[in-house]
Amino acid sequence: MEAQLVELARTAGLAVVTLMATDAWERTRDGVVALWRRASPSRAEGVEAELEATRDDLLAAREGGDDLTEQELREEWTGRLRRLLREQPEIADELRRILTEADPGFETAGAGTVHMRAEASGSGRVYQAGRDQHITER
Repeated sequence: MEAQLVELARTAGLAVVTLMATDAWERTRDGVVALWRRASPSRAEGVEAELEATRDDLLAAREGGDDLTEQELREEWTGRLRRLLREQPEIADELRRILTEADPGFETAGAGTVHMRAEASGSGRVYQAGRDQHITER
């Protein structure tokens, strides 16, 4: 599976769960269900019920301050969307459109994602930046 589709699934899973607690939820849910209806019609009704159950779990988790459950829900939907994209990669643009309409910031949410890791020992220094970095040492 292409890295771009994996990244789309990750950002889409995050967006879908995040949007569950917003005013854009109904539009998002309808779009995601319509997407499944096109890609896998036999599973669309089940997906709609799962989205609603996830929303209930998310709202309860947020009310109780349960960040772990919220993270698990994001990972769950990331996996579902990744599997859907693996089966039907041609729906990627439609998924992007649905989420961008619900959240205009979605289009750039995954752009420029940088994962960095560094270790320094002794008097070593590490300088990392996801964008521009200017260092002036005196």
